[in-house]
Formats: sequence, structure tokens, C-alpha cells
Amino acid sequence: MIGALETILQRPRVVLAFMVLMVIAGVYSYLTIPKEARPDIQVPVYYVSIPLQGVSPEDAERLLVKPMEEELRGLDGMKELTGIAAQGHASIIVEFEADVDTEVAARKVREKVDLAKAELPSDAEEPIVNEVNLSLFPSIIVGLSGDVPERTLYRHARDLQDDVETIASVLEVRLSGQREELLEVIIDEIKLQAYDVSQEELLTAVNRNNRLVAAGEIDAGNGRFNIKVPGLFENALDVYSLPVKVSNGTVVKLSDVAEIRRTFKDPSRFARFNGKPSITLEVVKRIGSNIIETNQRVRDLVAAKSQDWPKSIRIDFALDESKVIFEVLGSLQASIITAIALVMVICVAALGMRSALLVGLAIPTSFMIGFLIVSLFGRTINNMLMFGMVLTVGMLVDGAIVIVEFADRKMAEGMSRREAYIAAAKRMFWPVASSTATTLAAFLPMLFWPGVPGKFMSNLPITVVIVLTASLVTAMLFLPVLGGIFGKADDSDNDNLKRLAATEKGDLKDLSGFTGGYVRFLSRLIQHPLKVALVAAILITSTFYLYGKHNNGVTFFVETEPTQALIYVRARGNLSVHEKLRLTRQVEDIVRAIDGVETVSTQAGSASLSGVGSGAGLDQPKDAIGQLTIELSPYGTRRPGKEIIETIRERTSQLPGILVETRQRENGPATGKDIRLQVRADSVTQASEVATRVRRHLEHETRGLIDVEDETPLPGIEWTIKVNREEAGRYGADVISVGAMVQLVTNGVLVGTYRPNDSRDEVDIRVRLPENQRAIAQLDDMRLRTANGLVPLGNFVTREIKPAVDSIIRKDGRVSMYVKANVAPGVLADDKVKELDSWLKTQQWPNGVQFVFRGADEEQKSSQSFLMKAMTAGVF
Repeated sequence: MIGALETILQRPRVVLAFMVLMVIAGVYSYLTIPKEARPDIQVPVYYVSIPLQGVSPEDAERLLVKPMEEELRGLDGMKELTGIAAQGHASIIVEFEADVDTEVAARKVREKVDLAKAELPSDAEEPIVNEVNLSLFPSIIVGLSGDVPERTLYRHARDLQDDVETIASVLEVRLSGQREELLEVIIDEIKLQAYDVSQEELLTAVNRNNRLVAAGEIDAGNGRFNIKVPGLFENALDVYSLPVKVSNGTVVKLSDVAEIRRTFKDPSRFARFNGKPSITLEVVKRIGSNIIETNQRVRDLVAAKSQDWPKSIRIDFALDESKVIFEVLGSLQASIITAIALVMVICVAALGMRSALLVGLAIPTSFMIGFLIVSLFGRTINNMLMFGMVLTVGMLVDGAIVIVEFADRKMAEGMSRREAYIAAAKRMFWPVASSTATTLAAFLPMLFWPGVPGKFMSNLPITVVIVLTASLVTAMLFLPVLGGIFGKADDSDNDNLKRLAATEKGDLKDLSGFTGGYVRFLSRLIQHPLKVALVAAILITSTFYLYGKHNNGVTFFVETEPTQALIYVRARGNLSVHEKLRLTRQVEDIVRAIDGVETVSTQAGSASLSGVGSGAGLDQPKDAIGQLTIELSPYGTRRPGKEIIETIRERTSQLPGILVETRQRENGPATGKDIRLQVRADSVTQASEVATRVRRHLEHETRGLIDVEDETPLPGIEWTIKVNREEAGRYGADVISVGAMVQLVTNGVLVGTYRPNDSRDEVDIRVRLPENQRAIAQLDDMRLRTANGLVPLGNFVTREIKPAVDSIIRKDGRVSMYVKANVAPGVLADDKVKELDSWLKTQQWPNGVQFVFRGADEEQKSSQSFLMKAMTAGVF
């Protein structure tokens, strides 16, 4: 090895050319390598969606979730199986262990889903299997807002969506806040009776005339021709002129008995941006593309396309993650410059100006080689890689300092520069290599960190390994060659260097100054080894004891200055979407008036609000009726983010009828609230009773907890329409015809779809009653046309009010409900978990009830245990 090293160093021109080539390539890699906000982590989690129109949560659990669970629960490597039954829908979440092959796991899930399809109801839609990808969060959000007609805003947002998706590095653009289009057929009951048109005739006419009939082909011997009968609706006029019935030689058209208009579906949620109705475009970049270039292209394109737009449409950008990359890159550059300056100051004082320049040159050279290696391995620059770069700034100069100092000593003995640096590289190769290896040994075990946190954090040790390896190459190859050309020991240092060289074969105690005093102090300690070992053992033991007794706990990811936060508006009851908007706007008005809040993106309405951004949005409260995503002003122009969040909490705490919960964005993989207790039972009732009891204990008997919530069924009611089949049969009616009548009062009867020229999607055609007749009491006055004439629904239909069940969650085949809470500032989550665990063991619980602590505390303990083992392995 030493001989090969000497052979390489004897060819300085080749080494210099190779160094210049690698540095130039490293600079190019640094400029062109894709930059991302977070590491691209493949999480082996798969989401199976099974829609079934109109199914209740209880029936969805029985008909959809359980058959799917039977097939999926036997998968190898599966960590957890979660089933969610909701109104009109069921979903299955399959989570595997982090070390499984994602491609194999995806194939197995799809195979099992295909097998389970045979057990599902025939009218259930095709199950859809989606892979959860944490890299598909928006990299930038474009908000279009203003007091303009909804269709105008939607048209401009849709056009902008098409334009942005033409950018090569953009994967997709998701619209949020818009309503789907609808062709609404509003029937007039009086006209239906006047023309003697039944509801069945009306629905059948639309359905049977909106078809494309392939009539076959004709082969007459002189040619062969295809024949088709086009009958699909192309525009609203086709529906308007549709014949429904012929009465006394007169054709009754659909427009004679109904009003037809193109509109939007009833709102289920509202979106607002900075206090104005809005539609947002969530731009998702392609994996591996440069986030800085992508976001800048989006900004430039939006600016160009919006020049001719109405002035009343306002365009804003929010949650631009390229800002984070700019900040981290700036921090890295500042750290490098500062490190070079400090190293040069120290080396100038100890070794001289030229030696300091050589050592300082090792820092940027090692970094550029490191960026080149990162690029060759196909990795991207992200926050964890940058943190690793900053961490290694102080470590990569160790080998360079040793080489330069030894070479200067040899030059003081009379060697030439070239011979001195070659001798230094040969003499110090194994000490420097072993020193680097011991440092790497402390980080290498972290590469085997298990779970999703391990995948996220693995970028840190990988970066350390790459940069320190690059620093070893720099110290052993490039630095000796540069030193042989530019190195020179200053005259002021010659006497001391000669003295050090002379004492290598003499007595080190003769050295003067600080070095001599240090040597004499060590010589005295060596004479009392047992005493020194005893003092060292006492210090180490005392340190561990005092830390264990008075430590401030373990934080999974250190808290930093927040730049974004989520605010959830929570309320319970049968609230309409407009009531949810009104309550959410009260919070919005308060938040927008607080100094330091730059943008506020609001969503109000349905419970499944989209969590824009990563972190807390993945652990949304079940009773959330609104969500505000706020972005704080740039740091330095506002007060601390925690004070702003606390101000929001204080000012919204007195709003009647709602609870307001604030969360700042998490650093690293999202882990949810500090305390997450999972209650498993055999039935919804049993799990709900136990979860409610635990929640009351946390709210009223446990101090230091905030934002307590549970997943028990939300209080509310639902109407049940019961059909007496025997009585209905006497009148010639059935459940299907009654259901169609009920749909006229609710969302309307879907009778078909059509695709107009100005729409990219199919538009539903729904038949409904006028808005003033859409009430539950309207069912008492409705009459169903049968073979026996018009029959009031009240003759065989009754209504009942029952408690509503919004959803049923199952974990590994059992009903599951979470009880969650955050700890107040200054309180240790681990202490509260132990306190809750002790209380659970002292209580009497129904047979079969199981408690499992999940989330942040579990991940924290697992990671803490692994790090202790990794550090021990690295030391020994």
C-alpha cells in the first residue's frame, strides 16, 4: 500500500490533473444535482379504496372490510392491517415492515385484492390499490382567489393546471377547492302530473337515449361497412330536447316538465386563501428533479400566463419548499467559509501561513469530491445530506493538519518540500487512515437503523462516510502534491520545529512553552495509573448518574423555529357545510389579524380535509370541520413562531361551540401527537365506552396535557327510511323505486353522463326536486306512480331517527379507537405515558380489551434503544 502511494505521489502532474478534474466535476455536480426538501423515502404502505354508493358504515364493515381482511391478513412481512368503514366507502391500509421489498409487497397486495373481489357485492366499484409515497407532497402551492364568479375562477385554474403540467419536471398538478360540474334536471311535480309522466318514464327516457349503439356491419358483396347509431349527449341542448312521452299525439319533451341547467354539485367543502374564495393548485414535482428550478419555472409560467387575466383575480404562492433548500444551502456555504477562516487562523498561529492555506484548501476540495460521489450514486441534495455536510466540516481537516505538520517538521530538518510531503504521506498513512476509520465506525452502525426513521436518517451517516472518504483521498494524494509545490516552513517556526525533531530521540520534558508543560503534566500522571483510572471511572459513573437523574428527556426530532403551522377547528353535531364555514371563518379572521402570519390557506367542510404539507396534517382530529394552514413571515421580521402560535391559541380559546387546536410542522417523519393510546375491542360499543373513559381521565385527572381527543363515533343523528315490503308489494312498489324517490330529495338520481366539448371530464346528469322541496318532510307529500295509480309514500314507508355512526376503524381484525393528547410545554411525554400506563393497570376493564401505545413515544423509545446499541457498537 505504501509503495503504491509513493508511486502515485511521484507523478505530481497526473495527480494535479486528476484533482482539478474531480473538483470541476464536483462543482458541476453541485450546481446540477437535484435538490429536494426531504429525502425520498419509500414507505411500504398501501391504500386499498373500495367505493360502494350509499352503503352505511355498518354494512361497509360487514360486506367490504371483513372479506378484504380475510385475504390480506396472511401476507408475509405485514406490520399492521387497518380497515376503515365509512358512509359509501371502505378502505384498507396495509403497512409492511420497513425492510421489505416494496415491489414484491405491492404485487402481493394486488394479488390478494384480486382474490377478494369475488367476495364483494356485485355493485361495488373496482378496488383501487395506491402506494403511499411521501415524496408526492406539493413542492409549491399556487392560490387563485378573488371575488369573481366561481366558473371564471375554475376556468382560469383549469387552464393554468394544463400549462403547469407541461413543465417536464412537474409530475402532476392537483386542483383543490373546486366543485365538480353537474347538469341538473329539476323536475316540476305539477307538470309531471299534468302530462301524466311518471318518474320511471322520466328516468328511463334519459337513460335509454344516452347510448352509443354499435349496430354491426354490412357486407353486400361490393363492400363492407360498419354501422353505428350515435345517441350520446354532446351538449345540454340534446338533453333539453329529449322526448319523454307521447300524449294524444303530442310529444312531451324533458324541457316541458323540468328545468335543465348546467351548474356545480352541492358544496361539500369550501377553500379560501387569505380571506377570499379560492382554488389552489398543488404542484407535485417528479422524484429526483430539482425543486429550486421546478418552482422557479412554475413562478415564471404563472406570471406569464396571468398577464391578461382580470385584475380581480389574485395569485399567491405558498409553502414553497425551495426556500428551505436555499436556507440550508446558505447555511452550508456560511459554515464552510467560517470553518476555512477558523482553520486558517489556528493553523497560521501554529504552522504558518502557507501551511494554513494548504489545510484550508482541503475543505472545499473534500466537499466537491463528496458532491461528485453523491451525484454518481444518483442521490439528491436534501436537508439531511446538508446537515451531514455541516457536521463533517470540523472532522475532514484532521488528516490534512497531521500531514502538513509532519512535513513542516521534516522540512525543518533539511528535507526538500517534495521529499518532506512524500515522507509525511508514507509515515502518516496508517495513522490518518485508522483515525478516519474509527470515526466512520461510529457512524456506520446508523446505516442499519430500522424503520421509517432509519430510512430518513440514513442520509446522515451516508454523507459522513462519503465526505470523510473524500477527505482521506485529499489528505493522502492531493495535499502532498500541492505541498511539494507550494509548501514552505516559515523561519519563525524553524527553531521550535527543530527542537521537536531533536526530542524524538531525546527527552520530551526539555520542550519549552505550553507543549513542554503538557508533557511534564502527563509524565506525572503516568506514574500513578491506578489513581488516574479510578478518577476517570468516578467521573464517567457520575456523569451517567447525574444525566439519568436530572435529564430533560429524549426528543425524537429537535424542535426548531417553526415556519408553518396547522390549525384545526373542531366541532361536533349535524352541522351543515355552511355552518362549518361560518365557524371556521371566525378563526380565520382572528388568525389573519395576528402580526407575523403571512398567508392563511383555509379549508372548511367535510371531515376528510386535505393536509397540505407534511407533518401534523397526517394525524387530523376526527371531529375537524375546518383546517387553516398558515405560513409565517420570514424569520427576523417577526417575533418567535412559538409566541405567534400561543397567541393564536389564546385568542381562539374563548370562541363558543368549537375547539381550536394548533400544531407546528414536524421535523422529520410525521409521528403524530405525543401520546397515542390505541384501544382494541370486539365491538364498536365496547371500544367507544373504554375510549371515552380514558379520555375523561386524561382531561380531568391528568395534568400537563393539551389537545385531548379520541376516535369515538361523533355525536349526531341519521334518518332511516324503512320500507314495509309487504305493504309496498300490495301497491306494486319496491325498494328501488322508493330509493329513487328519496334521491330526488337528496343528491338527485344519476340518470347518465355526457362529455361536453368544453370539459375534460364527464359531467353527471342528475334529476332532482326544486331546492325549496329538498327536505325530509317532503317525503310525506310525495306520491309514487305505480300500476295502481299515484300512491303516497306514507302508506308503506316510515322514518326513524338513530344515532349516526360516521366510521368504523379496525386494526388487525379488531375494532380500534385512538385516544390522543399532546403534552404542555415543559412536560415530558415519557413521564405522562408511564403515568397513564400505571393508571390503566389499576383499573378494571371488560374482557378482551387491549391497550397499545403507538406513535411518537413508541418511535422515540425504539430509536433511542437502537442509537444506544449503535453507539456501543461504534465505540467497540
